[in-house]
Amino acid sequence: MSRAWVFPVLTAALATGIVAVMGSTITVTGPWYDQLIQPRWAPPDRAYAIAWTIIYAINVVALVTGWHAMRTRREAETFIALWATNGFLNILWSLLFFRLQRPDWSVIEVIFLWLSVGSLIVYGWRRSMTASIVLVPYLLWVTFAGYLNMAVVRLNGPFS
Repeated sequence: MSRAWVFPVLTAALATGIVAVMGSTITVTGPWYDQLIQPRWAPPDRAYAIAWTIIYAINVVALVTGWHAMRTRREAETFIALWATNGFLNILWSLLFFRLQRPDWSVIEVIFLWLSVGSLIVYGWRRSMTASIVLVPYLLWVTFAGYLNMAVVRLNGPFS
């Protein structure tokens, strides 16, 4: 790996690791979560860890690839800011759903999370189609998660 790639790779891996650890620390399952009625098409709990591990890995690839493809410092900073916003929204969703036990609020927040993934794809497209394409599974996962979140609200609401 050339020296030009070392800093972006280490930074992306560290930042993604922080988002993953914060999200998993906030994600507290237990009696409250276990009592939620899930739609019959909901994946088993172990599938979430697998899906998120893959998503975090592709996030690192997309961030490094996109960051490296940006032609100016301003473009790179904008791409990184979009990614950081996505990380914040990712953590916020876990906070709302699991820690505050407000799936009704998280179903609204997931729209912003989805838009943040979409903005990364759109912004990155002109400089790195690879980075954008790598993020498509993440967008699909957030779409699925949003639909699942909405189903949980319908099956269990109201929340307070």
